[in-house]
Amino acid sequence: MVQLFKKISKMIGLPPGTPVHVGEQRTERTKVTIFDYDASSVQEKEIQSVEECFPYKEKPSVTWINIDGISNVDVIEKIDSHFGIHPLVLEDVVNTEQRPKMEDYGDYLFIVLKMIYFDATTKDMMAEQVSILLGSNYVISFQEKEGDVFNVIRERIRQGKGRVRKMGADYLAYSLIDAIVDNYFSILEAQGQDIEDIEDAIMEGEDSDLPRKIHQLKREMIFLRRQIWPLRELISGLRRIESKIIKKATLFYLNDVYDHTIQIIDTIESLRDMVSGLHDIYLSTISNKMNEIMKVLTIIATIFIPLTFLAGIYGMNFEFMPELKWRWGYFALLGIMLCAGLSMLFYFKRKKWI
Repeated sequence: MVQLFKKISKMIGLPPGTPVHVGEQRTERTKVTIFDYDASSVQEKEIQSVEECFPYKEKPSVTWINIDGISNVDVIEKIDSHFGIHPLVLEDVVNTEQRPKMEDYGDYLFIVLKMIYFDATTKDMMAEQVSILLGSNYVISFQEKEGDVFNVIRERIRQGKGRVRKMGADYLAYSLIDAIVDNYFSILEAQGQDIEDIEDAIMEGEDSDLPRKIHQLKREMIFLRRQIWPLRELISGLRRIESKIIKKATLFYLNDVYDHTIQIIDTIESLRDMVSGLHDIYLSTISNKMNEIMKVLTIIATIFIPLTFLAGIYGMNFEFMPELKWRWGYFALLGIMLCAGLSMLFYFKRKKWI
């Protein structure tokens, strides 16, 4: 089952801007990787000390600093302190229960998104918070753990393909957002396939675990809607923002992401309606099967009612019943019963009840 809510009670009563990690506690070392590039060159490395990324703040080239693992609050505090990040932003970075949003702090933009994927071991749908700091010449991305959907962007930077090496940090931030949004399509495609499989199973009626599967699908659709629905407001805000950080050329690409966002939200609403209909289809199928069973039992009972009546009369053994002493009485009664049963079957068939 997907986890809809996380515990945030430990933040109650703390002053605003207090960095308290909310989310899954991990023991892995915080991994910091750097891409520093321009149109002609690129430098990629994994740093061992957080202080190694400080000089990149003033470099004219575009720098992408990616942090995997935010449970070590000290590392996040050092990076944010050097880059002059507001304490409230630091608090939101380590609190993984944030909704997707965009905030303008003048010299930089703070963006929160949800990266959704399936856990291969538990077969559950998971959401990882990705926080992005966009400055004039740098992008800092914070992830809960190692592993993401950004490998295609890394390859484009390494090989110099596309526009990413020729444009600024705002285009890099757009590329990260676009990669996360495009990944939603694969998630929704998998959900749609699951819905079709359950529909087929309902029609075949061979799976006794259908109610649990339908309930799980409902939870997953609620989970998806909760994580993705605020994305429209986020992208719309980026399109309308008046900031020197986002250049006019990048706005055209953000318009394309906005179109994808609307398409994703429409798909989610359609899938939610389909999942809601699955329960009704399941109940209707069960009801139809029950009606078929009751129909068969009713026909059998209806045929045997007159036969039982006849058997009851001649089973009373009164002394003055002339048929009891008739030589052919037994066979005559069986014949009458057979004719009555066949007549009723013919009548039911003619009425198309069977």
